[in-house]
Amino acid sequence: MQTAKADDHPGDSRWTALPRRETIGKPGGELFSPHGWTPAPVQAQAQPTREVAAKPVAPPVPYRIAGKVVHEGKAEIVLAKGDAVLTVREGDTLDDGYRVEAIKRDHVVLLYVPLGVREKLPLGSTFIIDEPLADAAPAATPVQQASAPAAPLRPAQLRWDGPERVKAGDAFNVALKVTSGQALRAVPLQLSFDAALLEPLGVRPGGLFAGGLFSYRINPAGSIFVGASGKGAVAADADILVVTFKPLRAGETELRISSMHLQSAAGSAIAHDEPAAFRTAITQ
Repeated sequence: MQTAKADDHPGDSRWTALPRRETIGKPGGELFSPHGWTPAPVQAQAQPTREVAAKPVAPPVPYRIAGKVVHEGKAEIVLAKGDAVLTVREGDTLDDGYRVEAIKRDHVVLLYVPLGVREKLPLGSTFIIDEPLADAAPAATPVQQASAPAAPLRPAQLRWDGPERVKAGDAFNVALKVTSGQALRAVPLQLSFDAALLEPLGVRPGGLFAGGLFSYRINPAGSIFVGASGKGAVAADADILVVTFKPLRAGETELRISSMHLQSAAGSAIAHDEPAAFRTAITQ
């Protein structure tokens, strides 16, 4: 039996001459994936943030209440701004754009005119007074025999008490004294001194306001603001306050009252004489 050779079947040789084909690899994805025909929602574009302008506000109120008095039947408020003291009524215009809109029994309303903003300043219990109503009719009283009119009260007397000569570098005290026939309830005042020759070391209440409210503020440039209040007492050469100074160098110097308001127990203003300035000589 003869073995068949490749040449004996020439038709088979053509298949062996063809190049070898690579097998199909794994599929790269799903051929018939599901498809939705609803269009995707369009995302809203972010709108640019619009800056909101800040609402203007009134500046901090530079005033504080230092007292309340009744003058000629009308209430007046003593305001302090820094080291300055001023007395105002309703309707008065202040610096910094403020106006006194209303003075009430226990508070004051200031209007910041540029913005129409109102600020309420409460009164301390010491300064609350009941001023008489101007339009109130006097109560009927039985007819009495005429009596001699009461003698008018004398204005309050003020004086300084301190040394006439001091030595540079040695601290000394100066007291402000008052004599008043009316009970004295509150005293806001401002002092001025020569800052080139005197250095204030402190201020303390005198016996008239011992146990009451007392505050002070020293401006090294040459002024002192003091606010004192108490229960109200008739004063006979009583100390309102005592200031301690350190003399800096030799020279003639003085201490004076720049402004002062004496308030009675009823809230009315007490007239007073203007005291002369306190003077002393500083030696080396």
